[in-house]
Amino acid sequence: MKVFVTGATGFVGSAVVQELIGASHQVLGLARSDSAAQALLVAGADVHRGDLEDLDSLRAGAAAADGVIHTGFIHDFARFKEVCEVDRQAIEAIGEALVGSDRPFIITSGTALVRPGQLATEDMLPVTGVNAHPRRSEAAADVVAGKDVRVSSIRLAPSVHGDGDYGFVPMLISIAREKGVSAYIGEGLNRWNAVHRLDAAKLYRLVLENATHGARFHAVAEEEITFRSIAEVIGKQLNVPVMSVLPEEAAGHFGWFAGFAGLDCPASSQLTQEKLNWHPAQITLLDDMEQGNYFN
Repeated sequence: MKVFVTGATGFVGSAVVQELIGASHQVLGLARSDSAAQALLVAGADVHRGDLEDLDSLRAGAAAADGVIHTGFIHDFARFKEVCEVDRQAIEAIGEALVGSDRPFIITSGTALVRPGQLATEDMLPVTGVNAHPRRSEAAADVVAGKDVRVSSIRLAPSVHGDGDYGFVPMLISIAREKGVSAYIGEGLNRWNAVHRLDAAKLYRLVLENATHGARFHAVAEEEITFRSIAEVIGKQLNVPVMSVLPEEAAGHFGWFAGFAGLDCPASSQLTQEKLNWHPAQITLLDDMEQGNYFN
């Protein structure tokens, strides 16, 4: 199968590309720069020039493929609502090229968006209304599904870890280095969930090859990890104190990251594992952090 992949040189997308090529699929990767194009060629993929804000390039890439995996996202939290809108438009543009074709289209969402404070399952829909998260990936997927597009969603854990991670855990490490302490909020018992990037990449391939229309899947290897336990590993590795901050002090310590630091988002992947025979096999988040690569 020829698969158009957005975000193909990103942390998750590059692992997806290797997983697909390893399973004898042909990859057409979106590249916005010469360096990204060269990385794709080295990986064994074909190059499609464009970017997430060039909707014509997205339509053309989708039209040239047998299926699409959308892992691309602009990780600019200073303009988060704006980049979430870019993501929505990108999904709808790709969908336009797939209407009535029965070609699979996989979009990326997050488990943290589903039901904060509850164990999120695949059959739960994200919160809507005034409390809805700005990222509208699944809402956009529902729009294109209504136009006869065979679309599925993969919800990633808030921590997708592994070599090259530049997500939430590295951000926490950076804050701890800057502040000289590794902090958690209150008792630190709020829970994240996690998955290794290689396990996540395998799930994308399985969904591509087996998914049914309108399905939602969870890329979750560990259902719940307390934020305090993450902070404790960071403190140990950096040799800095580990301390609690009051909820009203969180913004002063974590800055814009305070909302994520206080997030309670356990999630299950039981239905995903049963449906696709997907069984995460990589190292756990805390063990990955204990190995020290995050602190080099």
